[in-house]
Amino acid sequence: MWLIVGANGQLGRCLQDVLSQQDIDFVAATHQDLDIANAHAVSHFVTSHSVNTIVNCAAWTAVDDAEDHEVEALRINFEGPRNLANFAKKIDARLIHISTDYVFSGDGNTPYTTRTPTAPLNAYGRTKLKGDEAVLEIGEGHFPVIRTAWLYSRYGKNFAKTMAARAIMELPVRVVDDQFGQPTMAGDLARFIVSVANADPSPPIVHGTNSGQATWFDFAQAIYELLGSDVSLVSPVTSAEFPTKAKRPSFSVLDHTELIGSSINEMREWLPALRDEIPHIMQHVTSETK
Repeated sequence: MWLIVGANGQLGRCLQDVLSQQDIDFVAATHQDLDIANAHAVSHFVTSHSVNTIVNCAAWTAVDDAEDHEVEALRINFEGPRNLANFAKKIDARLIHISTDYVFSGDGNTPYTTRTPTAPLNAYGRTKLKGDEAVLEIGEGHFPVIRTAWLYSRYGKNFAKTMAARAIMELPVRVVDDQFGQPTMAGDLARFIVSVANADPSPPIVHGTNSGQATWFDFAQAIYELLGSDVSLVSPVTSAEFPTKAKRPSFSVLDHTELIGSSINEMREWLPALRDEIPHIMQHVTSETK
């Protein structure tokens, strides 16, 4: 039995779809169902559902808010994963922990490998890194940490859906063109998670992003083009024109070479993935705006 923690998020929802398609039994836990920062609650929930695989999709992801609420973010991003890892080890279950590109400094210009030293720029990155370290230490390398970035899907709120809504209405947008990363479709990441779970052995740290790279401006232009909207409505701007409380990494491209020789396949290029997801995004955006 799989346990999806953070089941209401876009990755949690995509993982539910994938496990259902593959006839894998699972229980989906939202924050209301399970407070992972409460060790007793974790013990009770996991034992009552006969869980043997745990995927932690839960996180404090409000990057700017974390600057003023680092203690609260630590509770979810560090204490929660630590509790899950401790209990997974106790019952000999598998744990897969979802992490982020924000553990890196973001000031490089070549893809970050799994061996690149971490140096988070902001409170969100610091709290996520502490969670990663706890999982890696408790699991002794047997609980994979999957770092991902720029996640989007048909579910919830995300950049792709925001841009799609603007594109459908033929509205102009100004989008940052000096931050580089990998738009990653949550459905692809969900399938990747299953591959990691089935790998024996799995690397302790895995980079789970769609391949290639783009700026937010490139990403937005692709969305407009795929929806048949005028791409000239998308204008490039610098990060300085959109100041935020938390500093964002300017380069977040993750390297996948650690997967060579393993049974885990690198995820496909970001643009074909976006092309496949766009009809579903459009359908959800349309239904949500009625």
